[in-house]
Amino acid sequence: MQVNCAGMSFLKPAVELTPDDCSQVMGMNFESCFHLSQLAYPLLKASQRGCIINISSIASVVAFCSLPNAVYSAAKGAMNQVTRNLAAEWANDGIRVNCVAPGFIRTPLLSEFVEGNELGRAEFSRVPMGRLGEPEDIASLVAFLSMPASSYITGQVICADGGRCLS
Repeated sequence: MQVNCAGMSFLKPAVELTPDDCSQVMGMNFESCFHLSQLAYPLLKASQRGCIINISSIASVVAFCSLPNAVYSAAKGAMNQVTRNLAAEWANDGIRVNCVAPGFIRTPLLSEFVEGNELGRAEFSRVPMGRLGEPEDIASLVAFLSMPASSYITGQVICADGGRCLS
């Protein structure tokens, strides 16, 4: 099993992002995970029941009007699509590939953004469940996707976001 979970962003308007900023964000959020999957492929194929779980973001499926993150969103969108493509390409090799797209999860960085920032509070107010997700919410989903109980699930991007993608 392999879990790809890497991320970074520059929270500034798209017109202010430099080419180096874009390269760093794409490299960390997408390219590193893609290349690690390539390297893991022979081992996962040999196991006959390999599993890759990519961690994306709901920023890959919704636009945040008050949170400038165009390149981050694009990188996570690329992660979603490579999940689907690798799932199709590697299914006959016994490798399942899925993606979890978390929403607002309680971490020190996000808690500070939501609680100490009017824009963060505005974005959080669009979560129908009205609470931050907990790290365990994501860990439980990743654990399920790695278990035999999910052996017929591949190529899926699952949003774990308290319903944010609905609003």
